[in-house]
Amino acid sequence: MRKPLSQGWTLRPASGGPVIDAAVPGCVHTDLLAAGRIPDPYLDGNEADLAWIGRTDWCYATVFDWEPDGHDHVDLVCEGLDTIATIELNGTIVGETHNMHRTYRFEVRELLRVGVNTLIVTFASALDHVEKARAELGDRPHVNRFPYNYLRKMACNFGWDWGPELVTAGIWRPIALESWSTARLAAVRPLASVENAGVAVHLDVRRSGATVDDHLLVAVQVGDTVSQSTLPEGVHSTVVEVAVDNPRLWWPRGHGAQPLYPVRVELIGAQGVIDTWAGEIGFRTVEVRSEPDELGTSFTLVVNGKPIFARGVNWIPDDCFPHRVDEHRYRDRLTQACDAGVNLVRVWGGGIYESEDFYGLCDRMGLLVWQDFLFACAAYPEEQPLYDEVAAEAREAITRLCPHPSLAVWNGGNECASGYHNWGWQQRLGELSWGVGYYLDLLPKLLSELDPTRPYTPHSPWSMSPDVDPDDPDHGSMHIWDVWNHRDYLAYRDHIPRFAAEFGFQGPPRWSTLVRAVHDEPLTPRSPHMLAHQKAEDGADKLETRLAEHFPPPLTVEDWHWATQLNQARALTVGIEHFRSWAPRCAGTIVWQLNDCWPVTSWAVIDGDGGRKPAWYALRNAYADRLLTVQPRGADLALVAVNDSDRDWTASVHVRRMSFDGVVLDDLRVDFDAAARQTVTTVLPAGLVDAQRPESELLVADADAADVRATWFYRPDRLLSLPAPRFDVEAVPAPTGYLLTVTAETLLRDLAVLADRVAGDAEVSDMLTTLLPGEKTSFLVRTSAELDPARLLDPTVLRCANQLGQQQ
Repeated sequence: MRKPLSQGWTLRPASGGPVIDAAVPGCVHTDLLAAGRIPDPYLDGNEADLAWIGRTDWCYATVFDWEPDGHDHVDLVCEGLDTIATIELNGTIVGETHNMHRTYRFEVRELLRVGVNTLIVTFASALDHVEKARAELGDRPHVNRFPYNYLRKMACNFGWDWGPELVTAGIWRPIALESWSTARLAAVRPLASVENAGVAVHLDVRRSGATVDDHLLVAVQVGDTVSQSTLPEGVHSTVVEVAVDNPRLWWPRGHGAQPLYPVRVELIGAQGVIDTWAGEIGFRTVEVRSEPDELGTSFTLVVNGKPIFARGVNWIPDDCFPHRVDEHRYRDRLTQACDAGVNLVRVWGGGIYESEDFYGLCDRMGLLVWQDFLFACAAYPEEQPLYDEVAAEAREAITRLCPHPSLAVWNGGNECASGYHNWGWQQRLGELSWGVGYYLDLLPKLLSELDPTRPYTPHSPWSMSPDVDPDDPDHGSMHIWDVWNHRDYLAYRDHIPRFAAEFGFQGPPRWSTLVRAVHDEPLTPRSPHMLAHQKAEDGADKLETRLAEHFPPPLTVEDWHWATQLNQARALTVGIEHFRSWAPRCAGTIVWQLNDCWPVTSWAVIDGDGGRKPAWYALRNAYADRLLTVQPRGADLALVAVNDSDRDWTASVHVRRMSFDGVVLDDLRVDFDAAARQTVTTVLPAGLVDAQRPESELLVADADAADVRATWFYRPDRLLSLPAPRFDVEAVPAPTGYLLTVTAETLLRDLAVLADRVAGDAEVSDMLTTLLPGEKTSFLVRTSAELDPARLLDPTVLRCANQLGQQQ
């Protein structure tokens, strides 16, 4: 029997002070915000003004009624305490916790009173704790300001290069009383096997010392099939095998269907069913195919024996206060990923193990999940008590997540091996531990015991051997960060990774998100609160430097906003199209990143308010099942057809070299047959592609009978003679908003409608469309707002690259 303890909570500083109402689940910041005690931490410079919250100890308290219900045991079950917590029931300390990522269970039957009971949870400052632990255990390298690596807490709470320093505390997941007798299910691990056509359900049972009924029955139902097993006296675990006739295979999206099988477990005593567990499983095999070849070592995801090109995105917590992320918000964000052609989501190691809603949605949507254990960009102590905390945390996470067929890869640490080998850590560490014992010993042992059904990689990046530089591009997975930090995005073409697990490029959020969060007067790229929402090291300088490589200096903040958003979109296009053109040598890309946790200039394609940046449309275009792209191959240009679909693609492509005024200077027909999941490369003749006036010519390649086009411009925009944009446009009301139809009189490069400047909820059907003179396209603007359609025609809303190019 479960009694939720979600009502009647109050919050105050532990040292004394005003008492306010508290929400559970919740955290201190959101409680203070709801009570009107603090301003929104996401706005302007409020983040810095609220740093005191993370330096304060906090006390949550509630009273509740309790009556005996006849059970022998009553447990206080805390599914998420953030993080250094002391729990008191009726004046007695029942436990202390040091891990945000674990569930804690305390026996409290003897402490409960008939009638009114008082529960107090006191949270000590996580900042004070990590600094004290560092002094005791020795200084170890980490990124950012605070030593987050000394505590099992969401690392990005301490700040990241896209996230604020908002060090939380609170009861962030449900808390409840659970009463039971005889026995309860302590752990359930259903492991589906395609080879054995069945499910092995591993069960751990906690028995009551007070019971006289020591013989238990376990019944497991998978679909319509039921199997049973008896647990004799003194036995605490068993495995129940359930056969499934001809199980249907679960596939990643784009490769097949996602059938799921319900699983129900009943623990039965003399008095009947005494505990239950319910979930779902799917049947599929998954491996990382890592084989030596003439190039190095491959890294290919293989599902049900079929190689899968990973079209991935990195996922960070969708809010600095993750209790605010519910099923609806997960669904919105993951739908946006699917709509962009994504088939894999990597849950990054500086965040959290997400809720069951997240993984259940991935199961249903066919999104593969690459799950990091929670280590990121730091050297982690292996001393006690941290070692046991890591072990308990990992054991719980593996047990909870292993039923999900979407979970494809376990990964040890993010960039920790890179730091040790290439960031100068070895000299700083000396003999201090740094986490290798977790990655190469503890975690693989736990996975071998608990979840041998899916692959594990110790690090990202990882070259498949501790003897090879983890950043070696020819072996395993790779992160590419010279681009953005030091080099222009055209330098993506200098890399041919076997698997690109991280790469990306910054851009600001949508205009409506930006001006909701930043109220500088005047607003400029370097106004104070604009910089407060730019967390990357030298981020404003890098944004400006990377922009100057392609565009002349913007004249207004509106032009800067459009130009930097466009530059981000172009960078993703160049990178993804290049990497995909080298399939299967390159077997996957995971863009950094899908989402933001607050309104910020970052690498995300979905901003902190959930809006799609222009980069999202670039991602959708570059992740299309069928991609046509023009790519350098040595001194030549090649037409590459990428067919990542299950149907053969036969096409005749009309390749034209044209002047910007629409005159065809040369053309050629290129016929190709791209079998399913294959890439075909055709080198184009020099006579066709050699531009006579590269500043005013482009290549256009159109596949017949398909809406697939590739373009190639010979120079960056700052060196192009793009014409002043001229077009006819009609804007009319439509059932869900407004329809804009644009007919080009001149070449229009990367046409976009930044409709959120007019209505904050506006979404546009398409963006970044290049039109030749005389061509027409339409944009559907979906919005609930009633507005004058003419507002959508303003030159700060209806945008194209021509507005930013060489001054005319």
